[in-house]
Amino acid sequence: MRVEKYAVRVVIVCRETVCPVDLARHMQMDASTLTRNMQPLVAQGWLKICAGNDARSRRIEVTAAGREKQAQAQRVWQGAQVAIVAQLGAERVAALHQLLEECIDCLDGGGEGVTEPPHQCP
Repeated sequence: MRVEKYAVRVVIVCRETVCPVDLARHMQMDASTLTRNMQPLVAQGWLKICAGNDARSRRIEVTAAGREKQAQAQRVWQGAQVAIVAQLGAERVAALHQLLEECIDCLDGGGEGVTEPPHQCP
């Protein structure tokens, strides 16, 4: 499973149910990308698209099979995290996380909280 699909499931599991527009906004992706990432998850029976409050709206829910698959994926993800920390060391992993957060801030145009980034945002 690609990380995008994993991330979509994590967000939905945490929220129980969500409308596609809110999920796309939360994940900072456009609606068509979200739809492409959700299609295989719906086809596998891990997510379902339900009617919303009116005829035009929809909501996304995680199925029981989706919750079980999420639990399996979470165990694999945690194992991968442990392996990375063991190989790189906790200090390097923490530095990598910090650098990634700074890069995301630059890409988002924010940069708040970063007084002097290691490199200027192009």
